[in-house]
Amino acid sequence: QVQLVESGGGLVQAGGSLRVSCAASGRTFTRLAMGWFRQAPGKEREFVAAISGGGRTTNYPDSVKGRFTISKDNAKNTVYLQMNSLKPEDTAVYYCAARQVLDYSSTYYIRPSEYNYWGQGTQVTVSS
Repeated sequence: QVQLVESGGGLVQAGGSLRVSCAASGRTFTRLAMGWFRQAPGKEREFVAAISGGGRTTNYPDSVKGRFTISKDNAKNTVYLQMNSLKPEDTAVYYCAARQVLDYSSTYYIRPSEYNYWGQGTQVTVSS
């Protein structure tokens, strides 16, 4: 069983930056592909960023590409989402997700159904 705990959400003004973190336990971290998703009220859960188990390959949707960066610290069992140039439309609950993979796998996943484990979510609010 994998446990995921997010932290770092909060309120920020448009144009500002925020970093959210997700600490994982229960599995070797290099055997976990990780992803970030977000969900705004009344909307479906949306893919934000993904990173492979080895941490070398990443993927982003066009809506956040160039503004958000996902990274993985295998020594700290933590995945980060650095968010810059935030916009009011980035306001949502941000969820961390994990999927078990082969050790140091280079594959990432972008669909919620591809992940086995989820954190409780952290609220990010961007004011205009």
